[in-house]
Amino acid sequence: MKIEIWSDVVCPWCYIGKRRIENALAELGHADEVEVHWRSYELDPGAPVEPTQPTSVMLARKYGQSPAGVQQMQDRVEAVAAEEGLVYRLSETLHLNTVDAHRVIHLAHAEGGNELQGRVKEALLEAYFTQARNLADHAVLREVAVAAGLDGTRVDEVLASREFEADVRADVEQAQAYGATGVPFFVIDQKYGVSGAQPTEVFTQVLERAWSESHPTLQTVGADGEVCGPDGCAI
Repeated sequence: MKIEIWSDVVCPWCYIGKRRIENALAELGHADEVEVHWRSYELDPGAPVEPTQPTSVMLARKYGQSPAGVQQMQDRVEAVAAEEGLVYRLSETLHLNTVDAHRVIHLAHAEGGNELQGRVKEALLEAYFTQARNLADHAVLREVAVAAGLDGTRVDEVLASREFEADVRADVEQAQAYGATGVPFFVIDQKYGVSGAQPTEVFTQVLERAWSESHPTLQTVGADGEVCGPDGCAI
């Protein structure tokens, strides 16, 4: 079974959704037989590569909210995150461009497949949401990626170039082709789409259905008929 997940590293619901589908996979009991592939999605491609303001300022402008209103919004999200064991510092996060972070995630997949990519994705989400680090800063990206298992020389090469930029764009285009209007967005076996950080039980139901369809149980008819076996035939 293959799960493709479109998300952005500055999307608070994406980290929450990641935890919830991980919990659902643990309940499924076949997590080691499931392929999880992370796909790119940029919530704000025009965000600055050199951030100068907190995310809260951007949100206040975007939604016409007062600073107090934004704080209430962030408090609610932080409370939901805490239920999944995540400690957010949303009031300290910066409004920033994520294309380079996505390129590093693609590098991780090219170098070490889904396993390494998953580690790098988790490390970047943790760095942004629980440590409030600047993921548009190449030095920060390098430090986080290397700590997660990537080779520093390759990270430097990618960040100094435009490598994997086309892959990021292709992921975004594929999400749009699927009809995704936001993230997180989950596609299971290219058959089931799940939009948003749904409750764990919703993911569990979808995963169980997809698993049963990809691993059909043989229905035996006439189990009491006469047969021959290793010990001979019944007479």
